[in-house]
This record gives sequence, C-alpha cells and structure tokens, in this order.
Amino acid sequence: MSTRVTINRLPTGVPGFDEVLGGGLPELSFNLIAGQPGSGKTTLAHQIMFSLATPERPALYLTVLGEPPLKMLRYQQQFGFFKAEELNRSVRFINLADETLSGDLEKVLARVVAEVEAHNPAFVFVDSFRSVMLADAAGGNTHNSLQHFVQQLGMLMTSWQATTFLIGEYFVETDANPVFTVADGLIWLRQSVERNSMVRKMQVMKMRGQASLPGLYTFRMSEAGIEVFPPAGAATPAVPRLAPPGDRLLMGVPTLDEMLGGGLPRGYSLLIAGPSGSGKSILAAAFLAEGARCGETGVIAAFEQRPDRARNAVVADLIQSGRVSLVDVRPSDLSIDEILRLMVAEIRRLGASRVVIDSLSGFELAIAPSFRQDFREELARLVAALTATGVTVVLTSELEDRYTDLRFSPYGTAFLTDAIIVQRYVELESRLRRMIAVVKVRSSRHSNELREYTIDDGGLRVGAMLIGQQGLLGGRPTPAIGGRSKGRDAATGRTDPVE
Repeated sequence: MSTRVTINRLPTGVPGFDEVLGGGLPELSFNLIAGQPGSGKTTLAHQIMFSLATPERPALYLTVLGEPPLKMLRYQQQFGFFKAEELNRSVRFINLADETLSGDLEKVLARVVAEVEAHNPAFVFVDSFRSVMLADAAGGNTHNSLQHFVQQLGMLMTSWQATTFLIGEYFVETDANPVFTVADGLIWLRQSVERNSMVRKMQVMKMRGQASLPGLYTFRMSEAGIEVFPPAGAATPAVPRLAPPGDRLLMGVPTLDEMLGGGLPRGYSLLIAGPSGSGKSILAAAFLAEGARCGETGVIAAFEQRPDRARNAVVADLIQSGRVSLVDVRPSDLSIDEILRLMVAEIRRLGASRVVIDSLSGFELAIAPSFRQDFREELARLVAALTATGVTVVLTSELEDRYTDLRFSPYGTAFLTDAIIVQRYVELESRLRRMIAVVKVRSSRHSNELREYTIDDGGLRVGAMLIGQQGLLGGRPTPAIGGRSKGRDAATGRTDPVE
C-alpha cells in the first residue's frame, strides 16, 4: 500500500503557464512571483486569482505600500480576465500600508492573521512583499527577524489550508534572501529591449514536488491578459496521422507530382528553394489549392506579404472562402514558440492537414532580434513540432542564384526537411530559363531530372528536360535537336526517343 501524499495541482487560467509549471500550481504551496518593475507580476497574480477564486474558495489580496487598491483595480479591469462582479464576493482587497509603515513586522503579521481568520480565504496574495522587507530594514530590524517573519507566514498559511503568493520587485535572482529559501515556488519575470523590440520572458526557478520545465519562456501581455509560450513540442502533443504512412498528397502540378514519385508523402516537410521570382509562392499556393480541391483545409503563415488578389489571387480566394487560414505574424518581436502556438491553434480550429510557411527569410525578420542567433535550432524545433501534429508542411526559402553554387538554404537547414525541391535560372539562347529538380524525398523513389518550367496565368507548368554539359551547376544548357530535349520518364526512368 502506497503512503505517498498526492498533491493537487491547480490550473492557473494563464494559457501555456500550466505546461511550464509541470501541470499547474501545487495546492497549499507558498510561492514568490518576482521581477523588475513593469515585468507583469501584478497582472500575472490577478489573472491567477480571478481564475481560481470562487465564493466557496475566496481570495484575499493584501496590498503593502504599493499602489492603492482603487488605483490598481482601475488598470487591471482593462484586462479580459477581470471580473468586477467577483469583488467582495470571491475576491477581497485589503490595504496593509499603515502596519507596514510602522516598520514592525509583528504588527504586519498580526494584521495578516486577523484578515485570514476573518475571511478564511483559499488563496492569499501579498503585493508587494518587497515593501515589507524595506520597511523592516528601515525600522532597524535584523535579517533574522525577516526570516522569522517569512517562516511564520508560510507556516500559518499552510496550516490555514491556503495557497499563498508573494509578489515582489527583485532585480537579481542570486541574492541571499530568506524568502527564496522558504518559498515552495519561485517564478521570475523579466523583460529585455533590443533595437526596437521588447521581449518578456519567465522562468520557473523552483517548484517543489513536480518537474517544471527548465529554461526561459517568452510570454505576451494583451487585452486578454498574459499568455505564455512553452517550448515547441510541449504544447503540441502528437496526434494520429491523418492517413496511412504510404498516402501521398498531390502538389497541384501533375508533372511535379510524377517527379516526386507520385506526390509528397503525407506528414512530410518539404523545402522549396529558389531565387527571387522563381515561383516558390506560386507552387506553395498550388499545394494549398490542390488540398482544397480534395476537401482538405490549410494554414499559411505569410511572413513577407499578406496574400491578396493582386499578389496571389489563389491564396486570397482560399482565405476568403475559409478553406485556408492566414496566421497573422506581422509583429517584429515574436518568438518562434509564439508563432508555433498561433499556427497550432489554427491547425486545430480548422482540422488542417496542409501548412505553408512563406518564407524563411521573412520568418527570420518577423522574430525578435534576440532569437535570431539561434534561428537554425529554433526552426528545427518548429518543423519537428508541426509534423508531430500530423500535418504536411511546405516551407519556401529564397536563395541568391549564383548559377555555379548549389545551395538549398542560407541557414544550413536543408537537413531539417524530408524533401527538397530546388528552382534555378539558366541562361539559354540569351534568355533566362527556369529549371526545377527534386533533390530528395526521404525513403522514397523520385526523379533526378532537371526540367524546364514556365509560369503563366494558370500557374506553374513543368515541361521537358533540358540537357547541358554542366547540368544544374552550368550556365548554358545545350538545347535538344529540333527544339525538344531528350528526357526520361519521371516514374520509370526510361529515356524518351527524340522526335
């Protein structure tokens, strides 16, 4: 028979935060929410409080030398989580400024005890707890008196069956502080500014009794409140594939589907690499349009320009009809985890099976500068997390066409994807001609031909193979006799006779 005590975990009501905590907040725990001024401590505390408090399990919010409750409520009620009807019903605010100004911690503790006994709260918040420390120092009390105060407060709250939160302004997390030692949970909020972007991050430095996620995780404050973005994969559990592993998706360009060996295997990631104007976005649009024709929905994250009828009528029509969802990624201070969460939300909402990221160069510019140094690693996590949901992902990557330099991505990320299609320009008879090739399709046969393609009002059309002495790396393919080239069938590899 097991004698292990089960600790109940409380949902915080903050999207993404429970995953970072390791499943929620331990009930009856003694927690510290710390960080610099303006980092979001009070907003996080209020969002948790309004999510957890009920008339049967009320919350008590004690303000200490900080903002008066009326001033605090004036601003906090602007957030979507704020519930005015719960004031003095499920949530009660009490000001302890007079006791704190006296500099006597015994008076502060006695007032806290009196309020807790009077209202019997399930949740207690003390904001700002650092004010208690400063008042203690101003009163000439010793470091030991503060430690005794913290220990007594923690013991009392636990004996009263209350989950407690201390909110305080701290600047250095390495300070020798008795609060850090006594606290069961230590949540640190921080913000950094680089160029014109500000990034907010949080870290669960300590959470007794459960395995919280290590590291720093970005969060954003909006009108709805705070949303935390766990690492790629933590918020995107794998789901059953939409079809057997052998199933293939058509790209919407028949000859290209033949070159791929019958289409792109479902659940794969595909990189379309090519120079400016080579038709990468057109091919990605054909992929989404083919899905719509087959009754499938899609999601597109367009980082360079929003699709409209002037730029891409096909995608614009699909978005307008609701068969494709556009993920808005215009801010320049996003993290890849935030972008992933936006995309996964749309994938689940539509039940989408096809995803397009257009393009990687625009993607890099859309994220905050502080995340760009790890762009390659972050992108690897993103692709892995998306394919884990069962969707098929197409990414475009713009390359500088040097004609004699065979590359697939400026980031060295070609290994990330299961398949690669490369588009190139070649000079032929004083004209630039477009050529396309399938470089790889993992665990699948595919054509190794270089074929010419054109772009017209009907989209992208793949034609015959051109043969040159230097092939893809050469600058001047040799035209075939009679204007046609000799080629091999994409599926069988047989050579077609010259007519």
